[in-house]
Amino acid sequence: MKKSAMVILSAISILVLLIWFSCNPLADSGRKKNISGYSGLDETDIIKASEVWETVIDANSFSSYSAFESEWNYLYPWGATHNGSARMVGSSTDHAYIYLSGSELNLKSVPVSGQGDIHYYSGTIWAKELVTINDQFPNWEVRGDFQCQSARGTWPAFWLTGVNSWPPESDIMEYKGNNTCWQNTARTSSDWSTTLTTVSDPAAWHTYRVWISKVSDTDVDIHYYIDGVWKAVHKANFVNKPMWIIIDYQMEGSSGTPGPTATTYMKARNVYVGRTRAY
Repeated sequence: MKKSAMVILSAISILVLLIWFSCNPLADSGRKKNISGYSGLDETDIIKASEVWETVIDANSFSSYSAFESEWNYLYPWGATHNGSARMVGSSTDHAYIYLSGSELNLKSVPVSGQGDIHYYSGTIWAKELVTINDQFPNWEVRGDFQCQSARGTWPAFWLTGVNSWPPESDIMEYKGNNTCWQNTARTSSDWSTTLTTVSDPAAWHTYRVWISKVSDTDVDIHYYIDGVWKAVHKANFVNKPMWIIIDYQMEGSSGTPGPTATTYMKARNVYVGRTRAY
């Protein structure tokens, strides 16, 4: 083959590779992260040739109320209250505590009185799509950018929890009244793994993320990240256990009392969910 032809073919090959890397979601720096300290593995090494990547919730679900309501529900899956002292308030016709602004989700917490054990009205949402790790969908990514209050009595969280039972639970991000981020995995009520990270300014934008991979018939590995930095891997028996995705601004409870006497906010943007599909 003539040298000029070989040069042209080489150039074409390089161009094809560049196009593939620019279009392949796993080559995106936001999704392809080296798993530091975990046997030198890269997430692309985990994905098999018989799997394809697909987006479940893209990063634009907070761009409009129609986009939001196609992907998310108001309040908790089980109602308006949980472990803390806030009652969640919101619907498609009531955006006082759950509202969108500039492609950002805003959850507002306001002190109230005369409501018994309820000391705040606040906001929480949950995704319509479930996370279920199984043979069909063996790898999942869940991530988002958040601004969180970290004063005593504020309890923001981004978490997964079991649909049919509790546990399973995976806390991608949780603050309990200070600037320590809790990343937890609950296998039973008494069997937890917890990774603690001090975040200098939780009220600034930070990215919190998990990569979950099926590693056996019963178990998954859950890799936790903050701002693209790998923090830990927790193993859990979560295969075939569907989980809700919840963005939650609860108050007091585990975050301490008394809570703030003024209005506070939790904000989210660029929340993304993806998975591999086996074929």
